[in-house]
Amino acid sequence: MDKREIRVRFAPSPTGPLHMGGVRTALYNYLFARRHGGKFIIRIEDTDSARFVPGAERYILDSLRWCGIEIDEGIGAATPGPHAPYRQSERRDIYIKYARQLVEAGWAYYAFDSAESLDALRAAAEADGGKFSYDHSVREGLETSLRLSAEEVQARIARGDQYVIRFRIPAGEQVVMNDLIRGEVIIATDTLDDKVLWKSSDGLPTYHLANIVDDHLMEISHVIRGEEWLPSLPLHYLLYRAFGWSDSQPLFAHLPLLLKPTGQGKLSKRDGDKMGFPVFPLRWVSPEGEISVGYREEGYFPEAFVNMLALLGWNPGTEQEIFSMEELVALFSLDRVSKSGARFQPEKARWFNHEYMLRKSDAALADAFAPILLECGVTCERTVIERVVGIVKERATFVSDLWELSSYFFVAPARYDEKAAAKFWKGENPARIAALREVLAATGDWTAANLEAVIHGWIEDGGHPMGQVMNSLRLVIVGASMGPGLAEICEIIGKPETIGRIDNALKKLSVIV
Repeated sequence: MDKREIRVRFAPSPTGPLHMGGVRTALYNYLFARRHGGKFIIRIEDTDSARFVPGAERYILDSLRWCGIEIDEGIGAATPGPHAPYRQSERRDIYIKYARQLVEAGWAYYAFDSAESLDALRAAAEADGGKFSYDHSVREGLETSLRLSAEEVQARIARGDQYVIRFRIPAGEQVVMNDLIRGEVIIATDTLDDKVLWKSSDGLPTYHLANIVDDHLMEISHVIRGEEWLPSLPLHYLLYRAFGWSDSQPLFAHLPLLLKPTGQGKLSKRDGDKMGFPVFPLRWVSPEGEISVGYREEGYFPEAFVNMLALLGWNPGTEQEIFSMEELVALFSLDRVSKSGARFQPEKARWFNHEYMLRKSDAALADAFAPILLECGVTCERTVIERVVGIVKERATFVSDLWELSSYFFVAPARYDEKAAAKFWKGENPARIAALREVLAATGDWTAANLEAVIHGWIEDGGHPMGQVMNSLRLVIVGASMGPGLAEICEIIGKPETIGRIDNALKKLSVIV
């Protein structure tokens, strides 16, 4: 590993909500920084002014905060840091200097081609069955400073002609690169075109120039980014070489794609819309009013979401699947990141949330469940809420499931399951429940252990069918054939409520059946 201080950055563009793939990139950068005692930096790459979306930057920061990803330096940090500003739109004066430096060194040139002339060249190439590439074979015949005199170039700039600065890809070379995940990668320069580095139209750089300059000035040691940037790596290597920064350039690691549940193709918002799962960490409302659901609003715990994401592309080397953030930090390494895409499985995401539900303390779940109870018009002692969630959480995936699983603890059944009533509320069962009601009314020790002994003893002493009586009593108390032990339910709802539910059922069920 490089001996420099570990400094990594997550550099999103505020062009919309942060996709879960972007969150994973931020997470891996964060884990790597924490693992090696380094810094995690946020830089906002907002040079694409045409695609800027109001509110997107705030959304990105809120998403990272929800996930527990702490920022050491840059946008969103407690103190910005030594390399401010960290928004590229606020650094525009920096980039033109470096772009001109490349021109002066012969690594870049001015190009005055109009959009119309480039469209015509593309159309002509496509008509011949090919694809237009602005490369070494054509650049000196176009409207560039490679063909025009220095005086003509300056005259055109002075009169306000629009231009770009393009990088001059050397011909006939091999660019040998190393990726920490994929190993050695070799690309022929003759397959590359001369990318735009800076545009006079808005005075802003493209991603390629701003990215390289900022990573250098901010002393970034490792660039950990998505696989979609791998085709840009040869250009970036050449830019470092052109600036004379090869010895200090960062090490690169390109993360595998997140794939659709089918395993074919990159995971997209459309997949989530079609299959009913979120692809964004938080709810997003677009400027046009379109609403996209988020993992937070769907009821996922942030720890479960982070745990699930960490294992989409990274293998800890053991059978363990549940990790705290601290455990992820201690174990994370780039050499265990997969080269191939990671298939997202919605059902696995639900499994993770269920596992975290089981690990949550009853007190924490009671805090989360209390507002739902209030919405349902229920006020209840805190100790009762904690006990109830402790009983039913094993069957819950989300906090929102708790009401459906436990409503009978707080509210008497308003109706009774018809199938259960038809099966159990017949024959001698109503009379048996009426007789058992008197036994329960005379019971003083209203604890689950004693109630179970009383009920079972009465059934056995009277020779009554255990299953018929217990299922009839469950129908009366719960309203359906579901729930934990009846004695525990009766203890929690109390004696008056238990007797009242039996009385109510003896009236209502006799009419219904």
